[in-house]
Amino acid sequence: MAEFLGSWKRTQYCAQPGESEVGKELTLMGWAGTWRNLGALIFIGLRDRTGVMQVVFDASTLPADVFEKAESIRSEYVIAVKGTLARRTPEMVNPNMPTGAFELLAKELKILSVSQTPPFYIQDDVDTQEQLRLKYRYPDLRRPVMQQRLRLRHEVAKITRDYFAEQGFLEVETPMLQKSTPEGARDYLVPSRVKPGTFYALPQSPQIFKQLLMLSGCDRYMQIARCFRDEDLRADRQPEFTQIDLEMSFVDVDDVIAVNEGFLKRLFKEVLNVDVQLPIQRMKWIDAMNRYGSDKPDTRFGMELVDVSDVVKDCEFGVFTSAVQNGGSVRCINVKGGVEHFPRKKIDELSEFVKTYKAKGLAWMSMKPEGMQCSFAKFLTEEQIKTIQEKAGAETNDLIFFVADQNEVVWAALGALRLEIAKRLDMLDPNQFNFLWVVEFPQFEWSEEENRFMAMHHPFTSPMEEDVQYLFTDPARVRAKAYDIVLNGNEIGGGSIRIHSAELQEKMFEALGFTQEQAWARFGFLMGAFKFGPPPHGGLAYGLDRLVMLMCNAASIRDVIAFPKVQTASCLMSGAPDTVDEKQLHELHIALALEEEKE
Repeated sequence: MAEFLGSWKRTQYCAQPGESEVGKELTLMGWAGTWRNLGALIFIGLRDRTGVMQVVFDASTLPADVFEKAESIRSEYVIAVKGTLARRTPEMVNPNMPTGAFELLAKELKILSVSQTPPFYIQDDVDTQEQLRLKYRYPDLRRPVMQQRLRLRHEVAKITRDYFAEQGFLEVETPMLQKSTPEGARDYLVPSRVKPGTFYALPQSPQIFKQLLMLSGCDRYMQIARCFRDEDLRADRQPEFTQIDLEMSFVDVDDVIAVNEGFLKRLFKEVLNVDVQLPIQRMKWIDAMNRYGSDKPDTRFGMELVDVSDVVKDCEFGVFTSAVQNGGSVRCINVKGGVEHFPRKKIDELSEFVKTYKAKGLAWMSMKPEGMQCSFAKFLTEEQIKTIQEKAGAETNDLIFFVADQNEVVWAALGALRLEIAKRLDMLDPNQFNFLWVVEFPQFEWSEEENRFMAMHHPFTSPMEEDVQYLFTDPARVRAKAYDIVLNGNEIGGGSIRIHSAELQEKMFEALGFTQEQAWARFGFLMGAFKFGPPPHGGLAYGLDRLVMLMCNAASIRDVIAFPKVQTASCLMSGAPDTVDEKQLHELHIALALEEEKE
């Protein structure tokens, strides 16, 4: 039978007592973790969110009913214990836990609730399927590592609010029920009961509203905002996620970057005691693609891409020459000492790997001590081979991989191969934090699906002033005043200077293929507002979940979100999404077509 607290009050958390409390009477509460019954002595590891305190029940000093009650305790029972804090004997000290030099000698006990046997052990190194952990998320969150991650996330949010408040930012909430503006990911729609046939959209970001706040004179805005995107999930994506969102007036790129570098320096110092060196390196988008094959390069290791198109453009190897003639390129990466790690079987595995990035195959050159081996040597002259080796910086035992295709395919395949090899060779130091600003993104990217140019970031991003002239004549040439902040190969935030000219904004919609009517139908309230004096402004948004994931060195953002969804955008614990009553659908004037679709 569960007992009530009554007049009992917790005096401290389990990990708080120390030398100054020795000999004092304490009242601790939490969950029973480890449990050992030695006959006349019972040891229980009492656990709460701060840590563990060993509690000792001694039959020789306790009333019989209290000791009997202690004997009935099992794993994950919730208990309250009154007792005296004592030092452990030297041979019993546990150096692996903060309270390992102390123990609580129990005097009184209350069993506040009992527990069934959990579906898995409540410990950090639990070996169980993630789906089971997510189904029983509440005991999973009791594990110390999960408590640490929730606490770190809290610290990140608190430091964020403190820092930006000190920098003059106002925290302003923007609406959760917005107008749908389908340009990008799919919206989550919410039907309106009072206006039948119409829908709200949950925000993909507060973008339009934070721009309106700049127009309203707010000047500096910040929000830890919930956002929603109905898209396919990956390890670092969720249908609902959290952004650190900010916007500033009367600024350009350098101003936004400066205030955010100060934020990152303070955040990593206070949370992880890591010194971020300022200023953070900047790299143009085209240089990032050419050097790393990625717009979010991991710079913790080298293995950069080398363009050898000029060397092989006239060789007799058709794969190389046709790629160059068709406007593509031939590039390579040099795996230092790769000969020892990648025999022919593993090279074949990597060849299959790059095919998943649309590459047709993988050519290679192996600098073995007994002589070079190469998959295409017979098609090249000795001079061409020598020049390739020089450009790649090749030495004995190096292994060079080549991909030839359109630039987008070459970048994607070699960029991914570079990361895959680094993982296999254990080259990624989790304790190293390499930041990088990637700047001057293309304004547009071509969509095969839409058969038109689309905004690479969003249609409110300002083009660079000198490139406005190419909006209609050469859209691919237009660079954006956009910037991403990258950490260890992960984009943790992105932003841009916004268009503040109503005329330029209309031109941008036209360049994106919108008619004036379409543009005003979707974004009329913003374009109308632009007629009332918008200031120059720009901002940035961080993915809070991804940022915390990297700071924790967690494998997935699911490990830093209290109640995450899985790849099907469903919650294994609650069963969401689920069906609703017919009455609710009727009130919303919604009829389901599921039966018709089945037929």
